Amino acid sequence: MNGVYINGEWREGNQVLEVVNPATEALLAHVSVGDAAAVTLAVDAASAAFADWSKSTGRERAALLRKIAEGVGAQREQLMHLQSSNNGKPLFEAGIDVDDVIATFDYYAAVAEGMDAGQDRPVELPTTDFSARLRREPCGVVGLIVPWNFPMVTTAWKLAPALAAGCCVVLKPSEVTPLAELQLARIIADAGVPAGVFNLVCGTGLAVGAPLAADPRVAKISFTGSNTVGVQVMQRAAETIKGVSLELGGKSSLLVLADADLDLAVELACGGGFFNAGQMCSATSRVLVADHLADEFLRRLQMRAEGIRVADPFSDDVEMGALINRAQYQRVLGHIQRGIADGARLLCGGERPAGLEKGFFIRPTVFTEVPLDSALWNEEIFGPVLCVRRFATEDEAIALANDSDFGLVASVVSGDADAAGRVANALQAGLVWINAPQVIFPQTAWGGYKQSSIGRELGPWGLAAFQEVKHVIRAN
Repeated sequence: MNGVYINGEWREGNQVLEVVNPATEALLAHVSVGDAAAVTLAVDAASAAFADWSKSTGRERAALLRKIAEGVGAQREQLMHLQSSNNGKPLFEAGIDVDDVIATFDYYAAVAEGMDAGQDRPVELPTTDFSARLRREPCGVVGLIVPWNFPMVTTAWKLAPALAAGCCVVLKPSEVTPLAELQLARIIADAGVPAGVFNLVCGTGLAVGAPLAADPRVAKISFTGSNTVGVQVMQRAAETIKGVSLELGGKSSLLVLADADLDLAVELACGGGFFNAGQMCSATSRVLVADHLADEFLRRLQMRAEGIRVADPFSDDVEMGALINRAQYQRVLGHIQRGIADGARLLCGGERPAGLEKGFFIRPTVFTEVPLDSALWNEEIFGPVLCVRRFATEDEAIALANDSDFGLVASVVSGDADAAGRVANALQAGLVWINAPQVIFPQTAWGGYKQSSIGRELGPWGLAAFQEVKHVIRAN
């Protein structure tokens, strides 16, 4: 299977990677992947296409974005199966992902339609001797580097606004989960996006991501992934002083306040910790519970976690699927063992489910009494692991939640609207849910404080990430 799409043509790469089903460990495909030479060709094509694409109207770009959304919708079932096979997530989760992709392209189509009238805007000045206007222009060729945990979703969050802004794109999907992105590329081609406007190069971070970030003709890099790799991307980008957006890690908290509905709190805790097998930067893996609720909460949480059906993604009653690969599986197990060694109390889980000898499965895992200096409490695990801690006062809960290098999201569960709002405002996080699952809308920003992010995605902020601001001042 070709994994290189440049200037409207599929090409063979010079290396081949194996793509594996994490639930069965079976080989799914061989994908030919690119290298620095392919990146150069892709940037060549994007640079040549930019002159015309950047002059296209918002309405023209909107029409293509809508066609992409329609194409994704028409292939919804196929894309769901590709996601589940390649990523290990249950089929119902893959359906949520595909619907998110459709909504994102539709949203930015609507945004693009409104861009023509507002591209040149007058600016009020304190004098009549001069007049000024504001223009927002596409920043140029952009490189998009996306992770494996939400195939197509993180791509859509970057690609749709980049195309809406009038940028040309070189996309590097994860080499672990390229299959859904390769099908998305075919949908984009069928939608009629001009040659060179969208290019895709599969490959490793070293072979493809590094030269893409370093190419001086790339005006902007948008990266989602680990903090370790994010630092490397930023270093490469700094060599040519290009724009950078980073969506990185999290160690987020769910706060169960004194008057919370415990059934709701348990469901939100499980959703925040075990959705996508906990492989989310937004995982609320720290659960902070008001002291007088803690015993009953833990009893209900243990019962719910132990009852979660871990199985093949295509099983009818599956609730949680597999981790992405053997390396991640071993990494999460290592964190669990170190947590136990640090003195944390394992309440449930922490091992492979009975009857699943193949695949990278771990039972939903809950710890209590986790030391505050433990890696289990402070580091992103990226697996189905929750750490539960009691708190005595609202101020203590806020302090515990904010005591982190990260600040991506948080959740608050409370029957008191004033208390919930007060706590939400005090949390150092880019997005806070109150009595709600982790719903995300294209209209609202995605990103966080501290080491979680540089910049924001989605909403008008996602579009602005791919635009330059120009003012023109004229003497009257």
